[in-house]
Amino acid sequence: MNDKRTNLEIIAPTVEEAIEKGLNDLGLARESVDIEILDEGGKGFFGLGNRQARVRLTIKSAHDESEVAIPEAESTKTQETLVPEPMIEEDKQDLDEEPPFLGDDYVLDIARDVVSELLEKMKVRATVTSEYLPASDARSRVPVRVNVHGDDLSYLIGRQAETLNALQYISSLIINKEIGRSILLIVDVEGYRTRRENQLRQLARRMADQAVSTGRRQVLEPMPANERRIVHIELRENQDVTTESIGEDPRRKVTIIPQ
Repeated sequence: MNDKRTNLEIIAPTVEEAIEKGLNDLGLARESVDIEILDEGGKGFFGLGNRQARVRLTIKSAHDESEVAIPEAESTKTQETLVPEPMIEEDKQDLDEEPPFLGDDYVLDIARDVVSELLEKMKVRATVTSEYLPASDARSRVPVRVNVHGDDLSYLIGRQAETLNALQYISSLIINKEIGRSILLIVDVEGYRTRRENQLRQLARRMADQAVSTGRRQVLEPMPANERRIVHIELRENQDVTTESIGEDPRRKVTIIPQ
């Protein structure tokens, strides 16, 4: 083990649930970790937007470190801890996710209906569909994408996707409350997310090449959690660089570090 002690951030409805989940993920007993409560959680307005508890578990130093079994997920080269964006963080949904769940029509129906109702209240006329996307790897949750199509919906995207991200955030809060668990939700308008993902993948590769050629770390512009996750995934197989996220939301950034 290197000088840095292994730590894991977990979110859950309560502090105790977060601690229990973290201990299960690490495969350790409570006395084997230091526990730091980052957020005790709280209730949002009108029963929506309940803030979940967030804790950090840090493995205690031991004389015989070989006895401490660290799960494979903790050794992932380009990994961030769990925190959803509403739910977050999905940046902290970045690469180390819960095991995938089996898709069912109920979740798709709820996701579609919630987004449709929000758009109706905004007096937006559009066609809304929902679908499951392939998980990024065997450990990742299966994303649910809600597609919105219509005439001249660019205002639903907004500057730097601020409007679209807000719609996605509010939709996630309502859907998670309705089904009683957190899902990885993506709301897309006229294929904007797909185009943006391709741009981010190209940017990630270009900046990785620049990091290697200059020998200096490259810091990308601030991005929401779902976009940072794309960069991490794109470069996780690149043996010449590692990635990490720095800063605090909404100014959190991906840093690409040459090896």
